[in-house]
Amino acid sequence: MSAATAPEVLQPTTRPGRSVHTTWTYTLGCMVFILVVLDFMLVVLALEPAKARFDAVAGLLLISLVCAVATQIRYCWFLRAGLSGGFPPIAWTLALVIPSAAVWIVGLFTNAHVLMWSLPLWLAACLIACLLPNRQRLAVLAAGLALTLLHPITYLILHGQSYAFPEEPGLRMLISYAATMPVVLLSSLWWWRIVVELDRHRLMAGELAVAQERLRFAADLHDIQGHHLQVIALKSELAERLLTIDAEAARGHIHDSRLIAKQALEETRSLVSGYRGTVLKNELENAREVLSAAGAQCELTIDPVPENPDAHKALAMAVREATTNILRHSNATLASITLAASANGCILTVSNNGVTSEATGSRTPGNGLAGLRERISALGGNLETTTNAGFFELQASVPSKGNAQ
Repeated sequence: MSAATAPEVLQPTTRPGRSVHTTWTYTLGCMVFILVVLDFMLVVLALEPAKARFDAVAGLLLISLVCAVATQIRYCWFLRAGLSGGFPPIAWTLALVIPSAAVWIVGLFTNAHVLMWSLPLWLAACLIACLLPNRQRLAVLAAGLALTLLHPITYLILHGQSYAFPEEPGLRMLISYAATMPVVLLSSLWWWRIVVELDRHRLMAGELAVAQERLRFAADLHDIQGHHLQVIALKSELAERLLTIDAEAARGHIHDSRLIAKQALEETRSLVSGYRGTVLKNELENAREVLSAAGAQCELTIDPVPENPDAHKALAMAVREATTNILRHSNATLASITLAASANGCILTVSNNGVTSEATGSRTPGNGLAGLRERISALGGNLETTTNAGFFELQASVPSKGNAQ
């Protein structure tokens, strides 16, 4: 990857959930906080000798240090690309390295806290290493460590005297924390990658659950149409052969074909409408499994199911429609399905959080809800939907017996 190529953000193929964004915000905040603390200690320690004697060297050192601190904090944002995410535009990397290198060089010409002037370049190397592949990462960290150790050697060559490890507790703590920065940054980004991978698998599990439901529907449709079409084709062929030989037998085969076609049409309509094999308890359990596979914590509460077959089927369809809407129009992490008995019938309530802005902004009801509302109204029931503070609720009430109208 060229240095000028913008990094590709490590994200799942589908839009990540809010919990993933929250985890990234927390991870980035922790890394920035640690870096800010270290840089703040650097600036405070740099101000001490400047107060006693402020000259051109001290002024240039402070300016370079402030620039290095600012670019380090800004550079943290590029870590969203994850481990081995590649370089951001080269200008940002140069802006990170040049002020730190200036602090390293100018620090050779001051005799106060000499060891800490190599730390900005070391911190810059730690940030850059996070965006590189493993081998290059180790090479950059080794180069940063070598430059840090080269600083006292260069100081000895220039001044003819060496400086020992500092006695000040603050500077010792600063050096100790700076030494652990590679572990802090790399472990944080490793944790971020694990969270992203888990979220990707969660989304894939939800998509697989939907795909399995589609395959089940396709298999049912094939079972209905395959057999009937094969029989119709056979009887039509026989009728064609017998048409000039035995017209009565041909007429019988044509009659049978018509009945079989009518039966196939009725069964297909029943399947598409959710009538064939629609069991309310099964739909409720399937809804919980699908929502759980999609990453939502689903609570299911069931009272005795209604005895009215029409109400039974209508509520099963309501469960299907509500589940589909949750999967398509929300990033739900919590869902609740309740089937409660009432004096006049039963009430199905499906609620979830994570309603997206697109779903909230849409004022036009979908065809699925419109058709479901008409079907439940025909039974004398009622269907209501509400959205409040990111929560969506669908409530369907049906009478326990026939049409109340």
